[in-house]
Amino acid sequence: MSNPKDVIFSSHSVWDKPTRLFHWLNVILVFALTLLGIMMMFRTELGITETSGRIGLKTLHVLFGYGFAINLIIRIIWGFIGNKYARFGQIIPSSKSLNALKSDKAAVAAGNVPQYLGHSPKGKLAVFAVLLVLVTMMLTGLIRAGTDIYYPPFGGAVQSYIAADNVDASSIKPYDPTGVNEEKANALKPLKGFTGEIHEMGFYLLLLLIVLHIFAVIYTEVNIQPGIISAMFSGIKLIHGKAKDEE
Repeated sequence: MSNPKDVIFSSHSVWDKPTRLFHWLNVILVFALTLLGIMMMFRTELGITETSGRIGLKTLHVLFGYGFAINLIIRIIWGFIGNKYARFGQIIPSSKSLNALKSDKAAVAAGNVPQYLGHSPKGKLAVFAVLLVLVTMMLTGLIRAGTDIYYPPFGGAVQSYIAADNVDASSIKPYDPTGVNEEKANALKPLKGFTGEIHEMGFYLLLLLIVLHIFAVIYTEVNIQPGIISAMFSGIKLIHGKAKDEE
C-alpha cells in the first residue's frame, strides 16, 4: 500500500451532526458514569461510610445515567431516520457479514486494503457489540435505580409494592426499613442482585470494548485509512481511490 502522505484523497461527507453529537456525549457520559461507578465500588476506601454519602453517590450516578439513557434512546431513533451512514443498516450485521469479512481478509492478504465510507465489516460487529452492551447497561441501570433508591421509571411501582399496609408508598426511603413490608422487600432481592450482577459485568465488558475500539481506531488511522478520527469531529472521511461501499 502507498504511503498515505504520497497519495491524493477525496473528501466525503459521512457522519451527520446528530451522530457525531451522540458519539461525543456518549464518551463524556460513559466516562462520568465509570468514575462514579468506581467511587461507589471503593466508597469505603474513600471514606464514604455514611448512608447519606452512599445514597448521594448513587443519586449522582442515576442522574448521569438518565442523560446517558436519553442520549442512547435518541441515537436508536436516529438509527431509523438519520442519513445513510447513521442508520442501523450500517451497524447491524447481516447474512452477508461473514462473506464480507472473508472478502476483506482475502483483500488484505493480497495487499489491497479496502477502505470504507461507513463501517467496515469488522467495524459493524464492533459497533453492534458496543450498542448491545450500552442498551443492557441502560436497562439494568434503570431497574437498579428503581429498586435501590426508588427513582423513575420503576421506583414508584417498587415503593408501592414493598410498602406495608396503610403506609404511604411515597414515604418509603432508600436503605430505611421504616414502613417496609419485609417479606415483599426480600422477594425483590433476587431481581436486584441479578440486575446488579449483569450491570457490573456489562461495565467490565464495556471497558474492554472501549479499549479495543481505541486501539483499532488508532491502528486503522495510522496503517489503513487516515482521517477516521478527525471524521468524528468534522463528519468528513478521506478516501484514496474508490471506497468499497461507495455507490
